Amino acid sequence: MSLTLEEAAAPFHLNGAQIDKLAQYLQLLQKWNAVYNLSAVRDPADMLTHHIFDSLSLLPTLQEHCPAGPTRILDVGSGAGLPGIVLAIAFPEWQITCIDTVGKKAAFIRQAALQLQLPNALAVHARVEQWSADPFHLVVSRAFASLADFARLTHTHLHPDGVWVAMKGKHPREEIAALPATVNVFHVEQLAVPGLQAERCLVMMKR
Repeated sequence: MSLTLEEAAAPFHLNGAQIDKLAQYLQLLQKWNAVYNLSAVRDPADMLTHHIFDSLSLLPTLQEHCPAGPTRILDVGSGAGLPGIVLAIAFPEWQITCIDTVGKKAAFIRQAALQLQLPNALAVHARVEQWSADPFHLVVSRAFASLADFARLTHTHLHPDGVWVAMKGKHPREEIAALPATVNVFHVEQLAVPGLQAERCLVMMKR
């Protein structure tokens, strides 16, 4: 039996208002996807599992490893705002910037942030390597690029004490082996995504 949003969100200690916003975000994603093809996942139940639950699985690790105080997060290749919008809902005190090279995806993120009343979520339409901004405490990606390319394209955006967070499928042993000596992998873990049978892995790196 498939899990409901409320059941899947329970371990992450989200309140009712946050769960409502996740449900609204899913509805927006379904509506926009029908016209703008934001995601290859079409079935609402699959969207819930592959997008919302998948993004929620990040929360415990980020809470454990995040620096204290105000946190700035860059979600690279955010697509439809995954995991950026989910993080903005879960952590209203964090500033989340979602960047994507596709204009319609950035427009959707902007609209979602407006409708869901997420003043801490910002959408940017640009190539990350050509964009300028103050450095971020966390630079996050979900199926964006190889670990080496992820670090290379975003190194100017990472705070000196910041962390790269890459969501992957299977354990990326070959990608880790291909990283330059300037990048240190300090944490790898398998993620437990509610209702999803496929493998999910999280890789955390520092300079």
